[in-house]
Formats: sequence, structure tokens, C-alpha cells
Amino acid sequence: MFQTKVEIPDSLVRISHNDRIMSFGSCFADNIGAKLSNSFFDIDSSPFGVLYNPVSIKNSLELLMNRDQFTRDDIFEHRGLWQSFSHSSLFSDITEELCLQKINSRFLNAKEFFSKTNILIITFGTSWVYEQKKGRGVVSNCHKLPANAFIRKRLSVEQIVTSYSSLITELQTHLPGLHFIFTVSPIRHWKDGAHENNISKSTLLLAIDLIQKEFPQVHYFPSYEIQMDELRDYRFYASDMLHPSDVAVDYIWERFAETYFSLETMGIRKKLDQLSADLQHRPLFPESEEYKLFQKNTENKKLRLLKEYPFLNGRI
Repeated sequence: MFQTKVEIPDSLVRISHNDRIMSFGSCFADNIGAKLSNSFFDIDSSPFGVLYNPVSIKNSLELLMNRDQFTRDDIFEHRGLWQSFSHSSLFSDITEELCLQKINSRFLNAKEFFSKTNILIITFGTSWVYEQKKGRGVVSNCHKLPANAFIRKRLSVEQIVTSYSSLITELQTHLPGLHFIFTVSPIRHWKDGAHENNISKSTLLLAIDLIQKEFPQVHYFPSYEIQMDELRDYRFYASDMLHPSDVAVDYIWERFAETYFSLETMGIRKKLDQLSADLQHRPLFPESEEYKLFQKNTENKKLRLLKEYPFLNGRI
């Protein structure tokens, strides 16, 4: 076996299909969120879009706790688009009304979901932040504004630990029993060079380690270490040589499942994966009697699963 496997300690937290899960962070958070959604878990992933740094993730969680909605004062116009510094460009639009409609529709759904969440997955991507010079703090997205509109700086370990200690304490008053799974994105930020990328990732790793020692509800999943060590070969990277390939994401997802899913959850997942494959089947001859029988059997399989696991109603 030409690799050194990352050993992951047994976790005290177990994820089931009864849990309510939210995922925040870099595009790797989207990858894990999509995997959970495709396996019919109850998850809301990236309600503000992709977030790269710890401050933007913290700000988003505080908005879900304390904000009722976004208003005209929260958005701005630049190069013909209305945008929000708290959101990715997925929420931008050509009029302020359409932009706010997108933002608030997604925000209100996420806020309701958040109020009953019991597992929070947080993926840090970088310790670098962009702070707006006009005093509006760290932004989640610069939206192609001139570079001189921002101050770029790297967070310290102490800054991350202090802010998240406060955040976790506040979240636990809102959501008693909430568990946190932190991870560091294996996607490398290469524009600053290899050394700066490693300093940035190390800052995140050290901060999470200290947070985990402070709170028993905080857990760490080593996605970064798995990509860097077990999958260190460039075969496991996408064409840009920076992002994990689909094969790598699938492998890390399986390690995630092994770590956090109980045997019962794994069994349910296997049944649902089989159903999902049947539902996605596209026949060569959809009018054939054979395919009609296949459809009937698939529907019966679905009904049996819903009877056995009624909490899946509305998800399959």
C-alpha cells in the first residue's frame, strides 16, 4: 500500500438522517454538503454562498441569530449589479429589488432551518481577509471592487480563537446540544506562493486545535491532511492542480462517513443510494413494458423505505 493513512480518532458525535445539519465555508463545504444532500440527509448548505475565511463564516452565523432580514442599506451597486458584501455573487442582480428578493428568500429559509440545527459543519479555507477601508469590516466577497478599497491582512491564531470562543458560547445559548465539526479545506490558495499558503493553513489548524480543546462539543475532521498525505499524488487533483479531483472528493467523503455515521446510518444510506440510482436511471425505450415494470418496482421500493423510515418523507 503506497500511502500513509491518516488515522482518525473515534468521534463522540454521530450523524443520522434525523439530524438537522448546516454547512458553511469554502467550496469544499459545498462538496460535503452536496454529498450529504444526495444521500438524503436534512441539510442546508452555504446559505450565503462560498465563504473562505473564519470572520465571514462567523459574521454569517451571527446574522442568522440576530438579523430579521436584509434591507436596501445592506446592498450596493457596482458595474451595473446590485450586490452584498455578506454574500457571494450568486445573489447579485441587475436591480436592488431582485437582489434583495434573492437574499431574503434564501436568508429566511436558512434562518428557520438554523433555529433547529443540531450539527454545524464549518470549513475554513484561508486565514487571509479583506477589510473594507470605509469601516464596514471584513467582507465575504470583494465583488471586483478596486483593490485599494480594501486592506488585506492575515488573521492570527489568537484572533480566530477569541472570536470563535465567543461565537460558540453564544450559539450554545441559542441551540443547546449543538455540535460543531470543523475542517480545513484541502484547496490550496496558491497566488501568494507555497510558503504563504502553508502559513495560512497552519494558522487555521492551530486555531481549530485550541478551540477543540476549549469546547467538548467541537470536533475536527482532517480533510486537509487526507488530501495532503493519503492523496498527495497529482492524480487526485483537478486540472488546475489546486482543487481536489472528483475521485479525491469521493474518497474524503467516504472517510467522513466512516468517521461520523453509525452502522444503522450506513445501512440506511446504502438503501437510499440504491434507490437514488434507480430514480436516476434513463432508459433507451421509456415506453417499453420492461421499463414500466421497473418504474413500478422503484416506486414500491420508495414507499417501503418511507414506511420504514418516515422521517425521510419529503426528501425522496
